[in-house]
Amino acid sequence: MKILVATDGSPASAAAVKSVATRPWPDGTEVEVLTVIHTAVPFILDPTYTIAFIHMDQLEKARTRAPEIVGDAAAQLEAPGRTVTTQVLEGAPKHLIVEEAARCGADLIVLGTHGYGPAGRFLLGSVAHAVVLHAPCSVEVVRTRAQAEG
Repeated sequence: MKILVATDGSPASAAAVKSVATRPWPDGTEVEVLTVIHTAVPFILDPTYTIAFIHMDQLEKARTRAPEIVGDAAAQLEAPGRTVTTQVLEGAPKHLIVEEAARCGADLIVLGTHGYGPAGRFLLGSVAHAVVLHAPCSVEVVRTRAQAEG
């Protein structure tokens, strides 16, 4: 079995990692931990280059943090009979998660959801929703208890 666990280091992603880590999987299960470097600030030019500077600063911080994100998740997922690898990509998470699942032949994608609601999804987009719609395999979206109750 091949499992792709997508994480951004958030509490929602931590719930997804924990969900995979605490279940019994068959011997020989391969888990790939993926994080996608992406910034919320668009890269557009303005006369003072302020937005471009903010974008580049956030991008550099994300690049620095990415190995820690996948490393922490991989450490939680290690278990006898299970192979864990990590991957860091850069771009649009909703597209790259689907592409990586197809490339590695994943049987299952596991990811968390921030639970923004309709307004947040409209403004920010929903990575989980896009992955569910376009994934080449099964997708498990893990919600935190607070999201489920709220």
